[in-house]
Amino acid sequence: SSGINAEYGERKAGEGKIWVVLVAGSSGWYNYRHQSDICHIYQMLIRNHGIPRENIVTMMYNDIAYNSDNPFPGTIINALHGSDVYEGVMIDYMGDDVTPQTFLDVLSGKYTEKGSRKTVKSTKDDVIFVNFADHGGPGILAFPHSELYKGDLDRTLEMMSEGARFKQMLIYVEACYAGSMFTKLSADMNITAHTASNSDESSYACVLDEDLNTYLGDCWSLNWMNNTEQIMPNLDSETVMEQYDIVKKMTTTSHASIYGDLTTITNEPLSTFMGHGKGLKDARANEFQMENSIQSQDVMIDWLRRKLRKTTDEGSAEELKQQIKDHENKEKFVMKTIDAVGADLLGSPEAVNNLKKVSLAIRHPGCNEAVMKEFFAACNCRIQDNPYITKYLATLSKLCNMFSADIIVKTVGKYCYEQ
Repeated sequence: SSGINAEYGERKAGEGKIWVVLVAGSSGWYNYRHQSDICHIYQMLIRNHGIPRENIVTMMYNDIAYNSDNPFPGTIINALHGSDVYEGVMIDYMGDDVTPQTFLDVLSGKYTEKGSRKTVKSTKDDVIFVNFADHGGPGILAFPHSELYKGDLDRTLEMMSEGARFKQMLIYVEACYAGSMFTKLSADMNITAHTASNSDESSYACVLDEDLNTYLGDCWSLNWMNNTEQIMPNLDSETVMEQYDIVKKMTTTSHASIYGDLTTITNEPLSTFMGHGKGLKDARANEFQMENSIQSQDVMIDWLRRKLRKTTDEGSAEELKQQIKDHENKEKFVMKTIDAVGADLLGSPEAVNNLKKVSLAIRHPGCNEAVMKEFFAACNCRIQDNPYITKYLATLSKLCNMFSADIIVKTVGKYCYEQ
């Protein structure tokens, strides 16, 4: 296959290489769709677009293909009755190696002892395409056991930009509140971020597979992959901005958004970042209905309720009922606690309701991080285990634009421990 790689993956002289970082930041059967999306993108880039395997770094927990819930061990699909997208995916970092720090080290080409040790060895002539799929919150992208905060991503991107570690970078993010990571992304860093959602909303899961009892993909991700596969192999016939416009119209569930450099990168053909593949037309996506979508934050409880409907075992049913009840109580507790924190600081529940109507912009990433960490610890909840909590976190982020971190952290502690 080296002939194919030389022909399609290698850029013309002086054009530099394409580096790709693919991250699925979740684990658990009900989050099937994130690893499925990433496997599909991997297959697309390798098979159709001729990007050499050695230029792609893949991070995924890898607990789906051989999950005890998987009736077809060793396979992952991204469309109903679709073909397998798992076979042949080289995973560089899996399990506990899928962390924010490893991701930042990989992206910036730092030495790491983890996983395959493969990192992005880019130069000033190279382009980088990053694709992330998972849960997110205000200024947060979730990893299986921890969180990537906006401030840490900002610092890494700034350091890479100043160190001339790339010519251009395109970042695609499928996550709730994904826009909140990039609202302050400078237009002169040669970075563009295209996200599934703006800074105030959920992204959506699509394609419920009743047999697998899980959603197979995420609406926005499936849309951009479908669009890319439709124009294959002419990836130089559509620009980054054209894909953004097309996918924004296709994605009726959330508001696809774009940030950063909106003049140069947006006029580049997709082939600049996804390869000039003339490879096999090997489509793995197919048409799907948007109406069967669900907010990502509600997928887990929805999954438990479906399990409850399907179970015939009384013991399992009782256990599932208890789990559902615990989650419903946790959601109420989180909602109440955050409202109480806001009312304490702002002086009234009305003021909190008014704050909720304001669009989110994270002006103080350090405060946001400190407050979120305190909230997760003190209120004993995490985005990974309780994805529904992200519906309420924005109030805390907005308080950071009005109060010091210390005061909010203290107030959060007071109300979390009180209840």
